[in-house]
Amino acid sequence: MTEKVKTMAEWAAEGNTPEILFWVGCAGSFDDRAKRITKSLASILQKAGITFGILGTEESCTGDPAKRAGNEFLFQMMAMQNIQILNGYGIKKIVTACPHCFNTLKNEYPELGGDYQVVHHSQLIDELLKSNQLRIEGGSFKGKKITYHDPCYLGRANGVYEAPRAVIEALDVDLVEMKRSKAKGLCCGAGGAQMFKEPEKGHKDINIERTEEALATGSEIIAAACPFCNVMMTDGVKNKEKEQEVKVLDIAELINASL
Repeated sequence: MTEKVKTMAEWAAEGNTPEILFWVGCAGSFDDRAKRITKSLASILQKAGITFGILGTEESCTGDPAKRAGNEFLFQMMAMQNIQILNGYGIKKIVTACPHCFNTLKNEYPELGGDYQVVHHSQLIDELLKSNQLRIEGGSFKGKKITYHDPCYLGRANGVYEAPRAVIEALDVDLVEMKRSKAKGLCCGAGGAQMFKEPEKGHKDINIERTEEALATGSEIIAAACPFCNVMMTDGVKNKEKEQEVKVLDIAELINASL
């Protein structure tokens, strides 16, 4: 059970600043499935003894979907509003469980005046495990076959391939790679604002193709590191009527369940 998480406004009212800002993101705030990932990450940070805050109602969408859909004006408006709030609190370091937020905050905010150290939750969890701030006990996943799906905005866009794998391997599991992985990984079909529109006409949806590759590994768990990938892979597993045998879990959920 996670303890109450303080907002940056509450930290500021006490005259304190936490080590890190947890950027929750739209999916992590509003999507019921993604909320479980948010709670898992909050619980991990608390167990590691890291002081952190959230923006709460002051947090707005990073503007990633607007930018990807071609509305640069809307993106810049949203970004400037967020940057004003972040700079107002003197934010230095940000962690997020969403590769889309990660990519936007890390690579697209600096030119608009928002310069922060941005880490994806897989990188932070990897650091915490290596520094022994987190200790995994009793492997409920020990020996299980797990395959990991690379999110486009974490992998190909930012070259983060090893941290999520190191986190999964810390669970003492059998990590099986899909035929297309790392730099050659296949998109789940949700990136570039595609999440919010109907698929175009074709022979097969991308998420079905990707789920077939994951199921072909014979894994019991498909590990994800992005709330959008999680939705797409879960839908794919349901489409194949395999939801009883195969679970789609975020790496934060895997680690939190093992602490």
